[in-house]
Amino acid sequence: MKGGFYGLRAKELSLVTILLMCTTVFVLTWKRTPLLTPFPPQGGLQLTPVGLGKEKVAIAVEDFKNEKLGKEEIGNQVTENGKAKTEIEKTGNVKTETNDSEVVRTELEEKGKEENERRAIPTLTSPVQGSSKSSKIVSGNDLSLPINNKACNYGNGKWVVDHNRSLYSGFGCKQWLSGMWACRMTQRTDFAYEKLRWQPKDCQLEEFEGSKFLKRSASTSNSTMENKTLAFVGDSLGRQQFQSLMCMVTGGHERDDVIDVGEEYGIARAYGNARPSGWAYRFPSTNTTILYYWSASLCYIEPIDKLNPNTEYAMHLDRPAAFLVQNIHRFDALILNTGHHWNRGKINANRWVMHVRGARNTDKNIQMIWKARNLTVHSVIKWVNSQLPKYPNLKVFYRSISPRHFVGGEWNTGGSCDNTTPMSIGKEVERDESSDSVAAAAVKGTGVKLLDITDLSQLRDEAHISRFHSSTGSSDCLHWCLPGLPDTWNEILFAQL
Repeated sequence: MKGGFYGLRAKELSLVTILLMCTTVFVLTWKRTPLLTPFPPQGGLQLTPVGLGKEKVAIAVEDFKNEKLGKEEIGNQVTENGKAKTEIEKTGNVKTETNDSEVVRTELEEKGKEENERRAIPTLTSPVQGSSKSSKIVSGNDLSLPINNKACNYGNGKWVVDHNRSLYSGFGCKQWLSGMWACRMTQRTDFAYEKLRWQPKDCQLEEFEGSKFLKRSASTSNSTMENKTLAFVGDSLGRQQFQSLMCMVTGGHERDDVIDVGEEYGIARAYGNARPSGWAYRFPSTNTTILYYWSASLCYIEPIDKLNPNTEYAMHLDRPAAFLVQNIHRFDALILNTGHHWNRGKINANRWVMHVRGARNTDKNIQMIWKARNLTVHSVIKWVNSQLPKYPNLKVFYRSISPRHFVGGEWNTGGSCDNTTPMSIGKEVERDESSDSVAAAAVKGTGVKLLDITDLSQLRDEAHISRFHSSTGSSDCLHWCLPGLPDTWNEILFAQL
């Protein structure tokens, strides 16, 4: 019994000793190598800017084949049952927010989101794809942006809230701004659309200053437009861009020193017309001229029978407007646009008859509105490009089409654009090519640059004149409030001059 007792006791002591040894080893191991954290290592995280995981939607652009829109100006926004058509494309996308009811964030919230996006952007050390030169990335207050803007695609980027906007006062710019476009002078009471700034994705968009545009600076012997002439030639959207630039350059203030030089360019109010065919103003301090000439189609138009007041007009699809031919040698910068007057209703109302090669067109194929427009755009740009060797300092831009946002009908059938919440459609654009394929194809391989504003403007349905311009009840979902979106077009233009 005694031997059995001590044998059992020895076994218990052995087990205790083994347990103590195991515990000691475990503790020593714990101190040297703690348990792995349940979180993945930071090096393995994939950092993605906010919003890149959301659905990308490309806004379909009207190719002008729909002639049912012929009773008023054709736009690139196709509508059906009050909702905008969209299509998924491989080439590029307009990014939209998943929460359509989201309102404009406060400045603090916006800065916080931009800070998150900035942290997610890697620093580039290799040459940027598509650029002949490498672009060094520097950290800024908003985003990490390349110093070299030469290869920048200004059409890619996002709208951000900027409480320092607008660039001028809608109340104060009466000298240059039409009252029907000055939304501050209408019944409109919300002006959040004035507080958005376009931020290109990969480059800086310099803040516009009228003094930089006109006056000498210490860093350069000449300013951007000193002793130069800038001309807008196009339709009423071109006129809006012209008025926007005049307000931006003057800061929206009265300028008694600015001279009306319209007569030098043959711009005068014809008898019986409500307004002249254009405007031209000169700033004597820098000898800078800014002008606009009305040419809705950009092609040469002449009366078929000059003695008949009811005559039809020959619309030469393959010849540029006479104003361009007569004055191109006087321009240093030229901005062209057309599009919204290319519909059957406008052509018939103006008694325009299509002509090609100097004779009435008999080609039924060309009679199709969208093909006639394409022919004119290509013909005008081809002619302008042929003039560039004669005037090597001339910079020419063709502005892509400005979108419309009629919902539930057209301008004369109850269509409206009542949204007043900025960025409710979306806030970002990322495309490889412009959605205005006609414009992009026309300038390709030429010395004419594309001023691509279509997609970034597509996101701004709240910035139209809307129903506030008149008491008739109709809505203007084609033109824009000023100050407003055309100011951004001019900022992008200024960056490329």
